[in-house]
Amino acid sequence: MTPDDHARAASDLLQAERIGQQIGLLTLRHPEMGMDDAYEVQNAIYRAKLAQGRRVIGWKIGLTSKAMQYALNIDIPDSGILFDDMGFDTGTTVPAGRFIQPRIEAEIAFVMKSELGGENVTRDDVIAATDYVAPSIEILDTRIQRADPETGKARTVYDTISDNAANAGIVLGSERHTTDAFDLRWVGAVTSRNGEVEETGLGAGVLNDPVESVAWLARRMAQYGQSIEPGQVILSGSFIRPVECPSGAEIHADFGAFGSVDINFA
Repeated sequence: MTPDDHARAASDLLQAERIGQQIGLLTLRHPEMGMDDAYEVQNAIYRAKLAQGRRVIGWKIGLTSKAMQYALNIDIPDSGILFDDMGFDTGTTVPAGRFIQPRIEAEIAFVMKSELGGENVTRDDVIAATDYVAPSIEILDTRIQRADPETGKARTVYDTISDNAANAGIVLGSERHTTDAFDLRWVGAVTSRNGEVEETGLGAGVLNDPVESVAWLARRMAQYGQSIEPGQVILSGSFIRPVECPSGAEIHADFGAFGSVDINFA
């Protein structure tokens, strides 16, 4: 793909977000598309949002579970950007029409107290840089069709990364914990929709340890001269499959002693 291709794809995705109407698969438009192209499209969206006055509040890590990696035939996670208009308070209601096809995932969030960066970031570095961890819900949306209606071809990881890793919102629970208060591998969530359990999972599903997921992100960002900044929120990756959230969905993620998070969809 050329720089003009990246810019056009980013513009189309931003327009899709504004009007609430999905675009076709970028990988059908550009069969030659690769990982670097996908991140170039995401970076073009990042620059456009900054120009609109948006502010980066953190990062999300996706595709951390083996099940999702096998499904998409990749062997590494992906990442996306959290902007300041993506935050929702726990227990609030997402207005109708805010998203196109919202889904949610339960995750452990890290809130940083100091900068974290470099190609050799370790687990200990992540722990030292973390202010606290908290239960969270990530809201996903897709500005790209999940499958092409004519060919049936499903979107690929390149489509998803281009679409800011399907990122759309973040809901933090009110509980705050030090990183050593719990063994995060054993922190899990029972996630319900309208009172019925939809998904369960454990933190170990995230690269065997959510702390290692944050270390992966810091090392990946270092390749592009970036670092995680103080105060930023890092969504370490989901340990459940995405839960669909049609109109009227009431979501409750019960993390046990770790806390809980709620979000509703009008």
